[in-house]
Order: sequence, then C-alpha cells, then structure tokens
Amino acid sequence: MDLGLFAQYTMNGLMLGMMYALVAVGFTLFFGVLDVIKFSHGDVLTVGSFTALATFVGLSALGLHSNWLALLAMLVVATLAMAFLGMLIARYLVMPLRSAPPLNTLLITLMLGTVLRECVRLFYPQGANPKPFPALLPRASVDIGEFNLRLDNVLMLSAGVLVIVGLQYLLNRTKLGLAIRAVAQDEETARTMGINFTGIVLITFALGSGLAAFAGVMNGLYYNEINFGIGLYLGVIGFAAAIIGGLGSIYGAILGGFLFAGLQTVGTVLLPFASAYKDVFAFAVVIAIMAWRPTGLIREKISERV
Repeated sequence: MDLGLFAQYTMNGLMLGMMYALVAVGFTLFFGVLDVIKFSHGDVLTVGSFTALATFVGLSALGLHSNWLALLAMLVVATLAMAFLGMLIARYLVMPLRSAPPLNTLLITLMLGTVLRECVRLFYPQGANPKPFPALLPRASVDIGEFNLRLDNVLMLSAGVLVIVGLQYLLNRTKLGLAIRAVAQDEETARTMGINFTGIVLITFALGSGLAAFAGVMNGLYYNEINFGIGLYLGVIGFAAAIIGGLGSIYGAILGGFLFAGLQTVGTVLLPFASAYKDVFAFAVVIAIMAWRPTGLIREKISERV
C-alpha cells in the first residue's frame, strides 16, 4: 500500500477513535461512581449535537457570522446543556434506583434514550431528516502523495487530546478528582471522610455527558451532517469500547475507542465491499476479545462496597 494512502487511513482511524474514546470515557465515569450502565448516553450525544446546531441557527438569525465565535458558542451551550441534563438524569432517574436491581437502571436508561431520540425526531424541525452541520473550521489541506492532511481534522484531533488530557489532570491532580476516585473506590469510606457523595455523583454525570456533547459536535464537524440516530450507533460503539478496554478504567476506555476505530479501518482496507462489512468485522473481533479476556484489556481494581 502507498504510504500516503496508509497515512490517510491512519488519520481517519484516529479521528474515529477520538470520538469513540470520548463516548467510552463517559460510560466508564458513570460505572466508576455508581456501578451502573447508562444506556441513554449515546442519545445524550444526539441531543448535544442538535443543541449545537440549534445554537448555530439562532446565532445566524441574530446576524453573527464569525465561524470561531459561533463554534465556541455551540461548544459551550451544548456542553453545559448536556452536563445539566446528565445531572438531572443522575438525580431523578439513576440515584433513586440504587437499591433496585441493576436491570431496572439499565431498562430505565434504555427507555430514556428512546425518549430523547424520539423527541429530537418529533420536535426538532424536520428532525427525521439528516441535517447539514456547518463547516466552521478552516478547510485548508496539504497533499502528500495520496495523503490529504486537512487542517480541520488536525484541529479536532488536537482538541480531543486536550480534552482527554484535561480530564486526566482533573481526576489525578485536583481535590475534585481525588473525591471522584474516592467515591469510585469506596462510597462508605468517602462519606466518612466528609465527601458529598450526591454532589460528586452529579458532577461525574455532568462530566461524562459534557464529553458526549463534545463528541457529538466533533462528529458533526467531521461528517458535516447529523441525524437523530447517530447517538444509538455511537453509544453502542462507545459501550463496546469501554467493555473491551476494561469497564472502570479511563485508560482502557481510551484504548478501546482507538482499537475499535483501528478495527474498522483495517476492515475497510482488507475486506471487499468495505463500507458494508467494516462494522461486522470490528464487532466480530470485539466479540472474540471479550471471549478471550472477559475483564477487558486493562483490568481496573474496584473495591467492593460494604
């Protein structure tokens, strides 16, 4: 294979991997603090994407035509709105079910995801149809053989790296991160130490949901199109990435996201009718990995709560 073409596939895989990793990290955060799987996570991403698009439409109607200001406003509004939505879900749907069987939480979040997805389809103007997403980043590019290096892809990939690095700094270098890790390890001990358990849970769900909104905006900028079903697809992939990486491990979630994107890229290159079979190939390999290592590639030790 031409090195330029290989580089092109690698860049595409990195872009997909970054989006998958951001979604997978959200699943890991939720599981870490409450041991729950929030299956509405992908649909929160959908709502975040459409919130960003609605923000752009509103700003355009007001006469704001600066791409950078519009993009900043879209990111801020979508991220804050989804963070608030995540807190509402945690406070009024997930936490009241803590004493119920885990399947109850799984079922209610699965149904909530359907509600969110259908609300977008029914109440957003012509929400059932794919929506063009504004191309707000510079589209300059450099051709290196078969490789077309686009500036917008570099900017999105760099922004994703900064978000993940910032999250790691928050979790490992701040008092808030210490409190989140303490709750994840042992809720009762954390309460004894004076940590506000409810507050930490709400903040964690806000962080995970904000990451989903960021991934949704990135997805829209990358494909220049969004639809009400993107969250269902990205949610399944993000959850699979979190599982194969090791549910409960931030590094595992990131690894799982890039691994899944790498499998899709390999499937695109090696298989006939690539666009039809790449997902089948990726999920088949994921199934094999889960059968080989049920605990995930990076096993995270989680203290059993007493």
